Amino acid sequence: MRVGFIGAGRMGAPMVRRLAEAGHQVQALGRDDEKRAAVAELGAQPVDSAAAAVAGADVTIVCVFTDDQVRELCPGLIDAMPAGSVLVLHTTGSPRTAETLAERAAARDISVIDAPVSGGPHDIAAGTVTVFAGGDESAVARAREVVQSYADPVLHVGPVGAGQRVKLVNNALFAAQIGVVAEGVRLGDRLGIEEATLLTALTHGSAASRALGGIAATGSADAFIARVGEFIGKDVAVVRQTVSELDGDLGQLESLLDAATK
Repeated sequence: MRVGFIGAGRMGAPMVRRLAEAGHQVQALGRDDEKRAAVAELGAQPVDSAAAAVAGADVTIVCVFTDDQVRELCPGLIDAMPAGSVLVLHTTGSPRTAETLAERAAARDISVIDAPVSGGPHDIAAGTVTVFAGGDESAVARAREVVQSYADPVLHVGPVGAGQRVKLVNNALFAAQIGVVAEGVRLGDRLGIEEATLLTALTHGSAASRALGGIAATGSADAFIARVGEFIGKDVAVVRQTVSELDGDLGQLESLLDAATK
């Protein structure tokens, strides 16, 4: 398939590589000579504008960092995309952003899928990153052939916006688990247990989790939080904003999220 790609950075670059290796014709945006050279090394055709990236594309993939970037970029993309194509949004953001874009796109016979990912660049490179896809079933089916080049599983979780809602709950729980481990480390310190010893031991007990495994591999809770803080902090901010918009609250998760994003 012909694929337009915007956002060939930390997460997007391994997606582009796997798409090209799977035989898809990828047109990826590079805003300067250095970035276009990097795109070419990934096996894609480098282009210098968003409009050129989406020209003739069956599926356009957006993998930028923030929801604000999605809101700024995507209205123009939709206006330039071919009728009948699919826009896949990998950026974690507000469900309302995806819903608003879907309404605009429907007028041009374009489908929008909000498809945030769970995992990192290493998971994408291995083809095992998880995607929570929200959108029309037929649109998800059309995009699946492309997205499965780097994602497994691709989970259809409901209509447009549902992917973001599932991802926000996922991230809230992951951040809370980091907060729980950080509190456990502090308890261990008060009990006189060295942090590295404690973390290694806990990975073999009933307290084991992906969050704990990541922290243990890093060596300390503080070092892990420093490493992932920018990404976790961004996603937690979206969780809080979304819950506030729905007149809800995070309940007992709130203090744990504070511990994970200090």
